[in-house]
Amino acid sequence: MPRPLDRVSLLDRVAAILDAAGVLYAVIGASAMAAHGVARSTHDIDLLALDGECLDAGRWAPLASGGVSVSVNRGDAADPLAGVVRFEEAGKRPVDLVVGRHRWQVRMLDRAEPAVVEGSRVPAVQARDLIALKLFAGGAQDAWDVVQLLAGPGRDALIAEVSADVDELPAHCRDFWERILTGDSP
Repeated sequence: MPRPLDRVSLLDRVAAILDAAGVLYAVIGASAMAAHGVARSTHDIDLLALDGECLDAGRWAPLASGGVSVSVNRGDAADPLAGVVRFEEAGKRPVDLVVGRHRWQVRMLDRAEPAVVEGSRVPAVQARDLIALKLFAGGAQDAWDVVQLLAGPGRDALIAEVSADVDELPAHCRDFWERILTGDSP
């Protein structure tokens, strides 16, 4: 029996639209950290997709007509993202759909594995791919997140996986990875 709409999470409703359109997506950010055993507080839930049509406000009309605030922000040519769609609804945890634009991000969505986030069953990026995204972002919080992911079980295997992938990433990511491995990160 379906849950009443007031009990369905905003994440469930965003995911349902992405699923119906056949768009690959995955949870990233702090929610993905939690799926990999690292607790970190955040206000929103972040998703990654690569389909530029996600930036078409018309795709989200069913949510907007149901009282969800939908804000589409397109990146310019210099932006590392194609854009971000922000979903907000009173009493619900906001969802940010980050629309990437890099070929190396495709494998992340292909490798995503089922996870439970806020009671919703959605794909989440693997730890190796979450680290790659953290390396791409390159901030102090990202470095802390990577160190926490590496502190869990399977550290050596995880380091080997990221090291095998890092050559596909921009040069600043490789430099950041080396600094983290040597303990010289921000």
